[in-house]
Amino acid sequence: MRKSKISQAHKLDINQFDYRLPERLIAQYPLEQRTDSRLLCLDGRSGAVRDRSFTELGGILAAGDLLVLNDTKVIPARIFGHKPSGGKVEVLVDRALDRSRVSALIRASKAPRVGTSIEFNCDDENLEAIIERRDGDFYTLRFSSPVGDVMGKTGHVPLPPYIRRSDGSVDAQRYQTVYARRPGAAAAPTAGLHFDHDLLRTLRSRDVDIAFLTLHVGAGSFQPVRAHDVRRHSMHAERVQVSPAVCAAVSRARARGGRVVAVGTTVVRALETAARSGELQPVVGDSRLFIYPGHRFRGVDALITNFHLPRSTLLMLVCAFAGTEHVLAAYAHAVAREYRFYSYGDAMFVTPQAGPGHGLRR
Repeated sequence: MRKSKISQAHKLDINQFDYRLPERLIAQYPLEQRTDSRLLCLDGRSGAVRDRSFTELGGILAAGDLLVLNDTKVIPARIFGHKPSGGKVEVLVDRALDRSRVSALIRASKAPRVGTSIEFNCDDENLEAIIERRDGDFYTLRFSSPVGDVMGKTGHVPLPPYIRRSDGSVDAQRYQTVYARRPGAAAAPTAGLHFDHDLLRTLRSRDVDIAFLTLHVGAGSFQPVRAHDVRRHSMHAERVQVSPAVCAAVSRARARGGRVVAVGTTVVRALETAARSGELQPVVGDSRLFIYPGHRFRGVDALITNFHLPRSTLLMLVCAFAGTEHVLAAYAHAVAREYRFYSYGDAMFVTPQAGPGHGLRR
């Protein structure tokens, strides 16, 4: 019997991307100021690390560099309701399909069946949704009112499950970047949470160019990798838009010898999606790009990112960029120095590893 290509090649075991993290290091609240976070700098060539602060970013970036940001805006995607029987239901909207229908994850004591109605508490009217179909972990729901109205009246900030508290007024502001403008994300592009308007103005004054693309982070970002060989994992589709203006900005940066610095793994995925043909081209549509070690990077020269969960696709992306051994050693350093982890945690500035995994062009 002929073996599959994956079985013939060296497998990427999920356990290669594991690490131990004390729960006390998982940030439960944002710091007082966005730029108060620490910044761990990792040299992907040597593996050397340096402890710095995020306010020093202006000294790390150089005139002529291009900073690429994701301007997606987090929607109030978590909605609490109940079945007619009274059983509690939590809906996490992944994306709107039209004015009244959504694709969503559902959490309940027992998986609801197609045809089940879900009722949502609202002071001035009765709101409900009918489950029309199920595709794996995702459900299609049809609401009795426009989806935007339902989320506006009853939706909550979709904090990730490792933040073990209910959302509050602080999250409506701080689980959102200061430059968010295109609604559609079920999770924040968290590397961007460290920037405030003053820092962005400072970077521009130092001739660091700034460009914006959009990748709407989906509810699938909360889904675990279940495959033992990670290459068998299927990414959930996320909507992406890389404009001609972004492509032109990248070309200008490369022409003047500057670096393309991606703010967050979402920006990396968007740029690498746009560069799949070998040349960066505008793109509008869905991306299922899964970046793991062995990926040849074409659109990114440096990465600003938060710390990511063990065994997650986001950690695999960073390992692909800077080398698994170097990244996990940097994470061990961060744990020992008690950095704050995950969405409201500290950040990293990462440069790429040497070797054939990078096709960066000047």
